[in-house]
Amino acid sequence: MDIRPNHTIYINNVNDKVKKEEMKRSLYALFSQFGQVVDIVASKTMKMRGQAFVVFKELAASTNALRQLQGFPFYNKPMRIQYAKTDSEVIAKVKGTYSDKDKKKDKKKKALEPVATSLLKKPPAVSGEGSAEAPVNSGAVQVLDNPPNYILFLNNLPEETNEMMLSMLFNQFPGFKEVRLVPGKHDISFVEFEGETQAGVAKDALQGFRITATCAMKITYAKK
Repeated sequence: MDIRPNHTIYINNVNDKVKKEEMKRSLYALFSQFGQVVDIVASKTMKMRGQAFVVFKELAASTNALRQLQGFPFYNKPMRIQYAKTDSEVIAKVKGTYSDKDKKKDKKKKALEPVATSLLKKPPAVSGEGSAEAPVNSGAVQVLDNPPNYILFLNNLPEETNEMMLSMLFNQFPGFKEVRLVPGKHDISFVEFEGETQAGVAKDALQGFRITATCAMKITYAKK
């Protein structure tokens, strides 16, 4: 594998039975733990079936993700990951290597790009000035917690959350056992660990994690 390190990683052997938007969201949930994801490209055309590209802002993040997730069972198929052969459009623009020819292609593509892609991009940090988000220290964000135990309670989950997405987020932590969704309630879920210490590590690491740009996950210990 003599392809040089790149901000963009290329993934194949992706399960093509999964709907495109669900796949994008799941890829985002999985890869954004390694660093800021600026774009995800996935298509259901014959040429692109079973393949995807994930673009990171930092080179170190793409390298770490490639190493950590090589062979990861994504929807029951082990992912094969390598660096992309060329810079993505996003990174080429940042580096100033984006040509006029590319710009014309980009215009065409923009017309076809689904609006949902914008949800996959990280929201701007709350600066306090001109920000559309509520301040982080507003009372609504603070959550009363229960005494520590081995089951976590998640809420404020987006409607498209599924068991696979949550499993991919939490099974990176030692002691993970299972995710339990609540029938008829898309915005809450339970995650069980072998012990309360392991549950606490995952809780602290993923508190406020955004599966989509608008929903910051809230995690507390479940009531005993």
